[in-house]
Amino acid sequence: MSTGADAGVGQPDFIARHGLLSGSSGALAGEVAERILTHDLRTVRFAVVDQHGAVRARALSPDAAVSAFSNGLDFSGAIYSLDTGNNVFVPAFAAGGGFGLAEFTGFPDIVLVPDPTTFQILPWADRTGWVLCDAYFANGQPLPLDGRGLLRRQLAAAARLGYDLTVGLEIEFSIFTPEGGPLAAENAGFTPPPPAVSIFERGYQFLSENRLDSMAPALDAIRDALWALGLPPRAMDDEWGPGQVEISFAPMSALAAADAAVLFRSAVKQVCQRRGLLATFMARPGLANITSSGWHLHQSLVSLPGRRNTFASGQAALSELGMSYVAGLIEHAVPSLPFAAPTVNGYKRFRPYSFAPDRVAWAIENRGALVRVQGSPGDASAHVEYRAGEPAANPYLYIASSLAAGLDGVTRGLTPPPPVEADPYAAEDLTRLPTSLSAAVKALDGDAFYREAFGDTFVDYIVMMKRGEIGRYEAALAEAGTADSADEVTDWEMREYFEFF
Repeated sequence: MSTGADAGVGQPDFIARHGLLSGSSGALAGEVAERILTHDLRTVRFAVVDQHGAVRARALSPDAAVSAFSNGLDFSGAIYSLDTGNNVFVPAFAAGGGFGLAEFTGFPDIVLVPDPTTFQILPWADRTGWVLCDAYFANGQPLPLDGRGLLRRQLAAAARLGYDLTVGLEIEFSIFTPEGGPLAAENAGFTPPPPAVSIFERGYQFLSENRLDSMAPALDAIRDALWALGLPPRAMDDEWGPGQVEISFAPMSALAAADAAVLFRSAVKQVCQRRGLLATFMARPGLANITSSGWHLHQSLVSLPGRRNTFASGQAALSELGMSYVAGLIEHAVPSLPFAAPTVNGYKRFRPYSFAPDRVAWAIENRGALVRVQGSPGDASAHVEYRAGEPAANPYLYIASSLAAGLDGVTRGLTPPPPVEADPYAAEDLTRLPTSLSAAVKALDGDAFYREAFGDTFVDYIVMMKRGEIGRYEAALAEAGTADSADEVTDWEMREYFEFF
């Protein structure tokens, strides 16, 4: 059996030297090291979530993995220079790496610090472990572009006010059957043609038991993998479109929920891939008869200590504090959109009578509103559902942006505008949601609130990255001689998002 030591990994005692051990993490790291060795693992994937919500990873030997729990792991900082097409979008060798951050000069390595609370043994991969990491510069400073760190900071701000955020995940995706044989070399490269696919099941029988059963070869395997990971689905539903599925989970603390969303998406894609299927979290694939997928974020503030639901009320659907949280979500709805709907494609969901919102409104139990209040007097589980998110959103940024907005409403004691009583799609006096990523990014760029909450460095980074993405989309439209259309999903979008997400 291995001795569990590889001195060449990371920097000697990086984690302890920089004070990155919490009270229990040292003991947990020791327990994880023991599991790696006693379960005779051959590989441990050290994973970090990039700016797009995609998982980047290195697969380590058991000895290297054990050492990384003390030394950290050297990892290429180049991932923060990559757009959704996996091209470098900044002048990476300029001073500051194109970000204005001295530590990024020269395309350097960063150091990943594994979080032992996230360690898993992957049930679908042979003798393979998995652990999520936080990102640091080599000098021990947290990476300001790391979304997991950003969410931690927002949660710390909430804790100082006496709150934690509870989140329920409800995420849709679609499964397809790839066609064709071996990959041709010309179908590789940056943003290659999307694979030809056929539908996995016929769809258009909403919540059909028969349709659900027809997808059992994939869904049973996904279910079993999630159970093995300690993430049992609360519900698995057949949605409208062909091969479209919604999976929801019981509420959990916000950081755990974001981590769960990351692992859930990896599980779905990898379990399907190993069965010759393709799962995508792209919001609106450009295929005939396909319907859009969304990610609805259920949320409530609980008290610290005690974890009492502060949104519950004996007299109303939502407490006064909960209504102030709603007011914050409404006030910051437009500039928050690049975090909830970060792709060009995501804005093609926002259409009337699609069950996706198209204007800024809240309502009680109305699925056409941006913010849906779910509760009634005496309901201990009263909460709000934010409905603008797309399944490809970065979980840390999506949750952090909602929390920041809602907390602002709470701390300022805001009151929301009147709720929509009937059809939100017919309410002409409401502010429309942006119909393009370009308009949403413009709103974020000029927004003082998120610049204060997240910092200029982070907001400038997101704006620069997204404007590069928009520019490439617009160039593709110009080359094709077509105009941007909410009704047309382009070849560029399919190349950019279909497999990547």
